[in-house]
Amino acid sequence: MNICLYGSGSRKIDKIYTDEAYNFGCEIAKNNHTLIFGGGDTGMMGACAKGVHDNGGKSIGIAPPWIGNFEPLCEDCSKFIYVDSMDERKREFVKNSDAFIISPGGIGTLDEFFEIITLKKLKQNNKEIIVFNINHFFDKMLEMIDEMRDKGFLNKQADIFKVADSIDEIFEILER
Repeated sequence: MNICLYGSGSRKIDKIYTDEAYNFGCEIAKNNHTLIFGGGDTGMMGACAKGVHDNGGKSIGIAPPWIGNFEPLCEDCSKFIYVDSMDERKREFVKNSDAFIISPGGIGTLDEFFEIITLKKLKQNNKEIIVFNINHFFDKMLEMIDEMRDKGFLNKQADIFKVADSIDEIFEILER
């Protein structure tokens, strides 16, 4: 399975998050899955990729070359797909991935998350989407989404994404 990780590339985030991203990468490799990610060598992306590579796993980085002006690109990827724009990058994520894991991140991560759930709602993909709620990072966002649902702004049908607080929960969802 090709598992796409959305997450921060920041070097300033707390170790509690990057340690969990590293452990997630270890499990991706141990379960013979492939990591699909934004190609960054730092933050959540870099930690997860390092966990994959340290355990002999495969990864595919996807990014425009100019993103290297903002964060270093991972040189250990099994494959790197260079694209011209962030929109093309997101299309490649969808094309190359079987499931999406949203880990803690900033505006770029939220952009990717809201786009992928919108595509699923509009039946443009039917792939699993899981919010990895490390250390309750997404609690306030999830409360906001619940409020939007309660006030009629979102459809009250079955959830288009799931929430997991641990790596074990992620793999339980993916194995169903």
